[in-house]
Amino acid sequence: MNATRALGIAGAIVNGVVAVAYPIAVGYGLLYLPARSVSLGMLAVVSVGLAFRLRRAGRAALWSVARLPLAVASLVVLGAWTDDGRFVRALPVLINAVLLLEFGSTLVPPAVPMIERFARMQHPVLGPAQQHHCRRFTKAWCAFFVGNGAVAGGLALAAPVWWWTVYTGGIAYGLMGLMFVVERAMRPRAEGPVVPEP
Repeated sequence: MNATRALGIAGAIVNGVVAVAYPIAVGYGLLYLPARSVSLGMLAVVSVGLAFRLRRAGRAALWSVARLPLAVASLVVLGAWTDDGRFVRALPVLINAVLLLEFGSTLVPPAVPMIERFARMQHPVLGPAQQHHCRRFTKAWCAFFVGNGAVAGGLALAAPVWWWTVYTGGIAYGLMGLMFVVERAMRPRAEGPVVPEP
């Protein structure tokens, strides 16, 4: 395994750990520390992640790689400046909004729906019924991101910190896992006539 691939795998693992641990770390931090301290800690983590991503990105891909971390950093800086933990807790709303845009943009022809892209990684040739299934579930994911972002935002604004932590650090991931399982379980039922390769 070469060094570039090893760095890529390490980066994916770190990103996964940060994504899972973030709500718990933030929730715990906001219970015992000032919001400014938690925000500055998050800013340090985001800065390291951004530097790692920029190092691996080519010049043409800089903006696409940097836009989400920069948006996250903006919220975190606002949290540090105002000493208001709601900015740090708003990060899941931002992430759901970005995912909504990413998935939603693939529903505009001639783009390939996001779920179809994932399905074609396993089966390059899909029948019309399978393509319809993938488009329908891409729409379902868009609806999920709207609902998930709305719940996370409501909890960030008006609920106790531990409610937000339980939802964003546990329930939301469980719902995402359920969406993956349901989509994958229903995909074989959507099989139709296979479109021959050109």
